[in-house]
Amino acid sequence: MKRVFFALLVLSGFALASCKKDYTCECRKIYTDDNGNVVTSSDGSYTFKDSRARAEDRCNDLETSGSDLGGDYTRECDI
Repeated sequence: MKRVFFALLVLSGFALASCKKDYTCECRKIYTDDNGNVVTSSDGSYTFKDSRARAEDRCNDLETSGSDLGGDYTRECDI
């Protein structure tokens, strides 16, 4: 009986450890102007209901670089 209880306790611990949770990914655009000044602006907040590792991967997939009306930018995202 003790072994069954212990096994259930261990399995419950694994189940709770791998539960999906809400993780918020914050993104920002970083511009550098012609004078070398750095301008940072918020560029969105995303919520992922997933494991931490998967949420971090999805967040990192949102990182890009390019140009828009503000000039050349780098987009960085972090959990």
